[in-house]
Amino acid sequence: MSSPPDDLLPLFLEEAGDRLERLKRLLDTIERDPEANAQVRREIHALKGASRMIGLPEMAELCHRAEDLLDPPPRKVPPALRDICDQVVNLVASLAAGAAVGSPTASDGGEQGEIKESKRKRRPSREEMRVSSTVVDGLADRGARLRVLSVAAAGLADRVFRLAALAERGVGEREPKQVLATLATSLRQVALEIEGGHRNLRRLTDSQLDALLRLQIQPLRPFLNILDRHARELARSLGKQVEVEVAAGSVQLDRRIVDALREAFLHLVRNAVDHGVEDPHERAGKGKSEVGHLRFEAQSEGDRVRLRMVDDGRGIDSETVISTAVKRGLVTANAAAGLNRNDALQLLFLPGFSTRTEASEVSGRGVGLDAVAAAVRSVGGDLWLESAVGEGTVVTVEVPLARRGERVLVLKVGEHQLAMPAAPIRAFRRVTTGSMEEVDGRVFVRTGEQLVPACDLAAILGVAGSSGGELIEMMVVGSVLGVVVDAVLGEEEVIVRPLPPAAGAPHIADGIALLASGRPVVVISLARLSPLDEPHEVAPVQSARARPVRVLLVDDSAVTREMVRQLLESGGNAVTGVASAEDALSALEEQEFDCLVTDIEMPGMDGLTLTRTLRQDPLHGDLPIVVISTRDRPSDRLAGMEAGADAYLTKQGLDARELLALVRRVGGGP
Repeated sequence: MSSPPDDLLPLFLEEAGDRLERLKRLLDTIERDPEANAQVRREIHALKGASRMIGLPEMAELCHRAEDLLDPPPRKVPPALRDICDQVVNLVASLAAGAAVGSPTASDGGEQGEIKESKRKRRPSREEMRVSSTVVDGLADRGARLRVLSVAAAGLADRVFRLAALAERGVGEREPKQVLATLATSLRQVALEIEGGHRNLRRLTDSQLDALLRLQIQPLRPFLNILDRHARELARSLGKQVEVEVAAGSVQLDRRIVDALREAFLHLVRNAVDHGVEDPHERAGKGKSEVGHLRFEAQSEGDRVRLRMVDDGRGIDSETVISTAVKRGLVTANAAAGLNRNDALQLLFLPGFSTRTEASEVSGRGVGLDAVAAAVRSVGGDLWLESAVGEGTVVTVEVPLARRGERVLVLKVGEHQLAMPAAPIRAFRRVTTGSMEEVDGRVFVRTGEQLVPACDLAAILGVAGSSGGELIEMMVVGSVLGVVVDAVLGEEEVIVRPLPPAAGAPHIADGIALLASGRPVVVISLARLSPLDEPHEVAPVQSARARPVRVLLVDDSAVTREMVRQLLESGGNAVTGVASAEDALSALEEQEFDCLVTDIEMPGMDGLTLTRTLRQDPLHGDLPIVVISTRDRPSDRLAGMEAGADAYLTKQGLDARELLALVRRVGGGP
């Protein structure tokens, strides 16, 4: 077996070990999971590409033979496939053992061997990182200041609890105005201190996050140099000649994003050299230089990095792409008829797409470009193709500079809130339904003399939208696309989590995120808004908050009533407040409520009498009633329950979460 480069061997061994472990699990499920076969093929194909890159043709050949056994997909795991996997495992084990003691194929003698062994021992592992003392000092200093702020926050919380105790004592006073005035002054002071502490906390956390992210940033050129070497070696193995140019300047990128895109770019290189660049005789016949040209470019654009891979090969025929996609059922004939050349090329990123009828050892059987698209989008990026027959192909990948929270726009569509990535957005425009037109089955919005292809989110989700709204123009897979929503509510930084398949989310959903308010929102996948898809029949999107619970709040104290009202409304409830039991009875005659929350001590009819009255009323006998009182003796609780209350809470120990959960439960909320 040939000797792989020392600098790449640890990385290859780690990747190969992970893939072989996944392969073992997948092979055990291939007979009962229809999708396992495709996943097995993808893992083997990726391992084959990594083997070729590092210079292990024997392993690459084994992987290619394994691919042959999976085409067509077998119903049972062929014994020969397990034998090949065992051989690959043995090869990886041999490489790992050789890396521990020296070269797996030859031993270095004398002083030269000792020098190489010494270098090998000193080489840091992949997880190690060199950090300057200045950076470490800065991190430690900000960490200490964050600790001080956390201690101060605990002190403020203690002051708020003391103020709450003061308010509780003041409730029983005959003239509580002085207590309330003092309380208001103290609360304003605490609020000012909290506001100042929050500003300092936000500034420190932002600075700390930026410092940590800078530790993850690394020059991009070494990674592109690896692609350069891989392209040259691959071209030689295919009997082709390729000249590679790297133009990256001082562009940097988060190393975690580089790791996530490593296999994706190897796929792109393999496709460019195998599919794109012609052999020398074919190029000479076309009047081209016998040496193909491949160029890697990278440039920073604010907080994004754009990478381009350009080849001068045979290019891609968009008509062939469209006909192949229709033939294989990847897109309908109606949808294909409205595609322009750039849109058609994006079909190449659909799972299982390939215009080749035979598999090659290098590029596989349609496995690759869909994985490339999935990898790029998993890190918050986008990609698109540009190509002309005979002139070559350009693949553009745009990704965030660093892996952190994603900026999203919060949107209003009907009664629902959604979010979409903010990075691709180019412009906003006010639109009306009159400016929307349908041409050949596709929706466009007229902006002056131009027609912008668009999609109406309300129509896609099956909800009722408004007669006008906002048109959001953005770049999606290299083309301009407009999205029509009722309103743009703002921009936030969130962490997007994937949605489980059982969630039953709309097909355009990419994940879910929590806004700063704590409200969950569905995050839209811009790639799935592409005009390549026919309109899907979808159920109306489920709101993160269903119909609010209608609460009638009864309390003679205006301050208490306002505080409880705000508390209940913060949980999404619709609250109507009245000052007496008599007013409550009048309100119940005028409208319907799901729940009544009442105090006990009130002038005129008290809360217990109100509860007994309602329990004897045929119209409101089943209305859920929650009593909130300062009376906390067991006999008081018993009296409340005997009067017919569904629950009895005390104001002294009132827990906001308990109250909200109780109202939702008895009021029939979500």
